[in-house]
Amino acid sequence: MDRIRERLGLPNLPEIYVESNINLLLRRAKENRTVGIEEYINTGGYSALEKALKRMTPEDILVLVEESTLRGRGGAGFPTGRKWRFILMNPKPRYLICNADESEPGTFKDRIIIERDPHLLIEGMIITGYTIGAEEGYIYIRGEYPAGYKILEYAINEAREHGFLGKNILGTDFSFDIKVYRGAGAYICGEETALIESLEGKRGHPRLKPPYPPQWGLYGRPTIVNNVETLSNIPIIVTYGRYFMNIGPVGFFGPKLFPISGKVERPGVYESTMDITLRELIEMAGGIKGGRKFKAVFSGALGVYGEKDLDIPMDYSPKGFGGTGTTIVLDETDCIIDSLLVIANFFHHESCGKCTPCRVGTYEQLNILKKFKEGTATRKDLDYLKHIAKNIPIGSICGLGYSAPQAIVDTLEKFHKEFEAHLEGKCPAGVCFK
Repeated sequence: MDRIRERLGLPNLPEIYVESNINLLLRRAKENRTVGIEEYINTGGYSALEKALKRMTPEDILVLVEESTLRGRGGAGFPTGRKWRFILMNPKPRYLICNADESEPGTFKDRIIIERDPHLLIEGMIITGYTIGAEEGYIYIRGEYPAGYKILEYAINEAREHGFLGKNILGTDFSFDIKVYRGAGAYICGEETALIESLEGKRGHPRLKPPYPPQWGLYGRPTIVNNVETLSNIPIIVTYGRYFMNIGPVGFFGPKLFPISGKVERPGVYESTMDITLRELIEMAGGIKGGRKFKAVFSGALGVYGEKDLDIPMDYSPKGFGGTGTTIVLDETDCIIDSLLVIANFFHHESCGKCTPCRVGTYEQLNILKKFKEGTATRKDLDYLKHIAKNIPIGSICGLGYSAPQAIVDTLEKFHKEFEAHLEGKCPAGVCFK
């Protein structure tokens, strides 16, 4: 029984399969319930915070994070230690923001930490605040996570009552507190500057960069924005110290969460090291459902991988999988263009409209893909689709515009025969033209 969810008047968490072969980030999150602070402390929780505040300087922690090669787990993969180093070049006050606006299709890994082990995130934020010299932290959580919002509020109050948040934490001169802010369902607010605008009460539009948030962020002050999984790694890094560098491949140390959905036997969230291949990850999830043939993988909304890509590593190298690790698996019964239409519709709906190439381009590529599905597309439409995909990123100021055509570009390269078949009025999967 989930006593915390019951106490908060929340329904039971939907059954999400969770499996780990290293038991770090998901150590307490395997069961379908919320871990309270007493259980968290009894299983080693907040010991990393005590070690950080009483036995380490902020510089000690920063060097450890730099050596850990921890990269941002929100998709961009920017080195976390380098980002933190930037903010220290700018004066106080400084702010810390946790990006919990997990809105990319097929992505639900942060939700597992938020709803099952919230104190892991909170401890990571406190240690981060100490390291970068911030006294205020914010969690920006997507509006579609109402249960996660209530659980975080509850866990923050627990941490405050136990002396882990507020003034003079654990008897030191360090003070830090956290507030939770609910978004309103806009994917663009996953972009860090649009998130900051929203947090300030403005429309969630991305800012021109530079300056970057570590220079000029929330309320015009230096700000660090890290996502849930990134911050949840911090207590693990502090606990293990340099032994953390023995976990995973060189250059990509530490655990990684992979949300898998689609045509696999056991959809869910999987924890592994980043030397696992795409093929091995799918096998970890039980393989293709029903023994059918593999067709493709959508990396959330950001890219498409075919059968030739099954042996790529799930890391951030140029030839790696990268991104959030989101894996949406398609089998032989799926039409790649029909599936791509879902992604195109998502980007058209979520474009904030600030940049004309993105606003118009996402609309145009959606309409062209509809023509392919209906069987009315021409060779001219295919050429126009290639033209749009090439030009949307050039004229857009944020990552959404860069990402919007990426799945289309990948599909045109790896599944070009499917486009040709649709031009001839044939859908290999038998899905379109109905």
